[in-house]
Amino acid sequence: MTIEETEPQDETAELRAKVADLENRWHLAVADFENLRKRTERDADQLGFLERAKAAAEWLPVLDNLDMALAHTGADPGALIAGLEAVRGQADDVMARLGFRRQDDRPGVSFDPEAHEAVSVVPAPDSTPGTVVAVVRPGYGAGERQLRPASVVVAKGAD
Repeated sequence: MTIEETEPQDETAELRAKVADLENRWHLAVADFENLRKRTERDADQLGFLERAKAAAEWLPVLDNLDMALAHTGADPGALIAGLEAVRGQADDVMARLGFRRQDDRPGVSFDPEAHEAVSVVPAPDSTPGTVVAVVRPGYGAGERQLRPASVVVAKGAD
């Protein structure tokens, strides 16, 4: 055998070995990526569960107090109202701890499309046009972290 005859065979064997090595590396990379995808999915599910559990734990005392209020429905109506007002305050505190403080806009503030949702526009001769005359539903959160804008009734100008 001459040198010229063995060279192509050696080169072919070497190339086949490189292809086999690259295929093996490719399969390992695909397997690693699939494992990473599955682990990331599990971690996201776990994080979501932990966040939901944290929020739910904040609400447990509110539910407990509502149960106590309902258990005393035969009691003095004034005491029942006071108890419900206390639970309402507790619920507002939970929302604030979760990062969504209640926005208690009052009539007379200027309508702000970033913080308000106009549900109605009414003539209001005693109010400046473009101001809030009633809050139908309060907003929670503020700015980019707003959970819900306040639903308001807005004064319109004279026609």
